[in-house]
Amino acid sequence: MPAPGIPRRGLLFLPLADRPLSLKVEPRSITDGNRIMPHAIRFHETGGPDILIWEEVDVGEPGPGEARIRHTAIGLNYVDTYVRSGLYPTSLPSALGTEAAGVVEAVGPSVTDVKVGDRVAYSGGPQGAYAEERVMPADRLVVLPDGISDQQAAAMMLKGMTAQYLLRQTYKVREGDTILFHAAAGGVGLIACQWANALGATVIGTTGSDEKAELAKSHGCDHPIVYARENFVERVREITSGRMVPVVYDSVGKDTFSASLDCLASRGLMVLFGQSSGAVEPVDLGILAQKGSLYVTRPTLRTYADKRSDLLAVARDLFDVVLSGKVRIEVNQSYPLRDAARAHQDLQARKTTGSTVLTV
Repeated sequence: MPAPGIPRRGLLFLPLADRPLSLKVEPRSITDGNRIMPHAIRFHETGGPDILIWEEVDVGEPGPGEARIRHTAIGLNYVDTYVRSGLYPTSLPSALGTEAAGVVEAVGPSVTDVKVGDRVAYSGGPQGAYAEERVMPADRLVVLPDGISDQQAAAMMLKGMTAQYLLRQTYKVREGDTILFHAAAGGVGLIACQWANALGATVIGTTGSDEKAELAKSHGCDHPIVYARENFVERVREITSGRMVPVVYDSVGKDTFSASLDCLASRGLMVLFGQSSGAVEPVDLGILAQKGSLYVTRPTLRTYADKRSDLLAVARDLFDVVLSGKVRIEVNQSYPLRDAARAHQDLQARKTTGSTVLTV
């Protein structure tokens, strides 16, 4: 506690060798014991970006199997808007975010996966990444290798590991394949286009504007399609000389799903991994037979990285391809964490491209 008469905030001047020492005391927050109470973005009702509130939170000490992380960068993902809006139900009041990078500040009993001082990143687990600090299950943390920055890690864990399971597991892309990837200029799309291109595939990608088409092309998309003025089914038919594609990766959902089925070759696979335009309406499974014995799957990273061994394998594959230079991780936008509402507005207004992070 400060001595009587000494202010908590402002400039404190003390004599030192006949010269004043200027010490700036940061006006952050009240303290909990000897620790400054951290802040987090939370919401008490579902709705638009304006419901997000900057609040003090009591983080506490890690328990058995847990670690306390001081965040440096947090990933912004479209799924965060689903949670905030109530599309994905959550108990209220709620925290937000599932992807971040930072430094381990404390570990609980029985923790062997990480140690104090490790640079780590994570994707998945309970909501709460939009915070200066948080406690996490230690087995969900991945130690970052040298050569990958905190901001890169925050931008790529969810998106990059999603690209990994889509391209290397859900459908194993091979040299000579031609694939269709919707939202090719999005966070997952820019990573996936580069990765698929490095695997020797020809990449067709849809985008919403000429600017985004150029961005996708510079990241490995061989044939960008601006769907606002081009019929992507007809363009896929032209590009493939009528053979169509063995797989479509679709995170758009309602607006693209039905037409995407028409882009598939016989026994092709429709991979629906998101729904930025809304949920897909119920499908008559007989249509899959009519269109060529098609397959449909709705995968999630949670399933593909459920076990720690799977998580580490997916992350290792991602780190290797990034460190090799075959996939570039670029942070195109950053916002202070307390400005998360503005970041959500820009994301939903399609003002962002590629990856965005919130900084602490």
